Amino acid sequence: MPRISRLNRSDVSPELRESYDKFLRDRGNVPYFFRTLAHRPEIFRTATAHMQAVLNTGTLPTKLKELVVVRFSQLNCTAYCLASHSAISLRLGWTTEHLEALKHWRESSLFSEAEKEAIHLAEVMTLNSRNFTDEEMASLRRFYSEGEVIELMAAIGLFNYFNRFNNMLQMEPTLPASAEELAEAGVEAAAV
Repeated sequence: MPRISRLNRSDVSPELRESYDKFLRDRGNVPYFFRTLAHRPEIFRTATAHMQAVLNTGTLPTKLKELVVVRFSQLNCTAYCLASHSAISLRLGWTTEHLEALKHWRESSLFSEAEKEAIHLAEVMTLNSRNFTDEEMASLRRFYSEGEVIELMAAIGLFNYFNRFNNMLQMEPTLPASAEELAEAGVEAAAV
């Protein structure tokens, strides 16, 4: 049972319904996290806009950003985000072997040096952000421009916020939308 109720499509304003419908078209569900944020429409709108900007703009591939989200979701023991972002990562081309190897990425040959630098940044920002040395920044900068470092940090910061929110609310992983929910939004079940 959720600690805070999740609003269904029928419970929100027409403007938020449009966002719900986009989630249904793109993901086949409206994440429980966003259904919970819908209690405060402005926070819902800014969180979805920020998420879209963080994941879908800049020069780094979304695939890399999703990989680091999976890693710190593992560290934060966030079942909700881990389930969601593991599924997205698999759709983007990572394998189950990659996601499992994140737990021992330093020894893994599955990741490039650049990917390992991004994973390391994610771990340090998640566990103790004051301990990222100048030498570590120089190493990271061998692979990423200043703008790309900002992209990585924005993804790590935003989704760590989402991790903490979901852990506090004991949010369980989102289930696929029902045929009825999809039909209400005008989405064909086969299209998802």
